[in-house]
Amino acid sequence: MPATRRTRKRTAPHRSDKPALLRRLNRVEGQIRGIARMVEEDRYCVDVLTQIAAVRSALDAIAKGLLEDHAHHCVQAAVKSGRGQAAIDELLRVVDAFSR
Repeated sequence: MPATRRTRKRTAPHRSDKPALLRRLNRVEGQIRGIARMVEEDRYCVDVLTQIAAVRSALDAIAKGLLEDHAHHCVQAAVKSGRGQAAIDELLRVVDAFSR
C-alpha cells in the first residue's frame, strides 16, 4: 500500500525545540485573545489592525522555523533513506502554500 498522509510515519525532529515552539504559540494565542478584547471594547481599527499584523508576523516566523527544521531534518532523512522525491515534492507544496 503506498504511503499516504494518514499512513505515512511522521517524525518530529523538532522535539528538542518543542518547549520553545509551544511558548511562541502560547504567546500568539495570548495576542489573539488580546485582539478579541480590543474588538469587544470597540478599540480604534488601526490599533486592532496593528495587533493583527503583529500576530501574522509572529506566525510567519514560527512557520519559517518549522519549515527550516523540516528541510534540515525530515527531508534530509528522507533523502538519505531513498524517499527523497516524495519528501521534496511535499516540501515544495508547503513552500507554495506559504508563498501565496
